[in-house]
Amino acid sequence: MNPRTAEDWQKRYETGDTPWDTGQPDAELIRILDEGWFAPCRCVEIGCGTGTNAVYLAQRGFEVTAFDISPLAIAKAQARARAAGVSVRFLVADVFAPPDLGAPFAFVFDRGVYHSVRELGIEKFLAGLRQLMAPGSWYLALMGNADDPNPPDKGPPRVSARQITAELEPDFEIWQLRRYSFQAVHPTGQIFRPLAWSGLFRRRGY
Repeated sequence: MNPRTAEDWQKRYETGDTPWDTGQPDAELIRILDEGWFAPCRCVEIGCGTGTNAVYLAQRGFEVTAFDISPLAIAKAQARARAAGVSVRFLVADVFAPPDLGAPFAFVFDRGVYHSVRELGIEKFLAGLRQLMAPGSWYLALMGNADDPNPPDKGPPRVSARQITAELEPDFEIWQLRRYSFQAVHPTGQIFRPLAWSGLFRRRGY
């Protein structure tokens, strides 16, 4: 079942029921950076969890802010950054009402937030994104794929290419939308790979 409240997410971290938390930076984030879509810049990760990707971005030279709705996840993220010897600004915050974080960010990274919250309030989610971004800012969203042949309760929430286009294209140019596979870890330790989308978008109006 997809968590719906801050308490739900906190409980998942307390119980260790976090299959998305692999401890490794996502392969699609690595690919986008390696392909040179943008240089290191001021960026924010929404729904950062325990900070694996935020720390990786800092190691790649980005000025990173990252937030999550779970205080326990943020505490773990802060410990991860200290252990890695990098500086990341971590906060407990809600993507539906992000705090004032200063100037807009040039890059927003989202591994699993859009697909988790879109049915709870897509307009509130998009308003939060607009608050974080300027025209021309990049948005990399990694999300469950509705074409996954496995049962719906296996893996993350899913979204179709048509839904992505309908919901995001009014605000964003779609530069890439490609299939790939998430890496996830079952509580037993088994690795599984749900079908996913990697979407690279750019805020309109630049």
